Amino acid sequence: MLGLSTNLRYFICTREVDMRNGFDGLAGIVRNHLNQDPISGDVFIFINNRRTHIKMLYWDGDGFALFYKRLERGRYAHTIGNGLSQRLSRQELMMLLEGLSYRGIKKSKRYIFG
Repeated sequence: MLGLSTNLRYFICTREVDMRNGFDGLAGIVRNHLNQDPISGDVFIFINNRRTHIKMLYWDGDGFALFYKRLERGRYAHTIGNGLSQRLSRQELMMLLEGLSYRGIKKSKRYIFG
């Protein structure tokens, strides 16, 4: 089961992705286009061209888990960045899923253990 923990790393693909891709197709995008290991335990996030669908791919130790959400109204925030992927914090991911834009948000300094 995918739990959105602060211990996980989250990477969003900055290019649109065909949502017909399943486990193997998304793992191939992670490996061949993002140049990362899909079984690293990181969460990889993909958004379609219209920004109405989102998929998250996660290796949980013995197989892939896939979270898929389709918005009935509205769009996800635009995720253009430098490079092929952008690292997100858990808070930024939660804001993205809730329909908030994390761009331009100023966060106060906090102590982070570890």
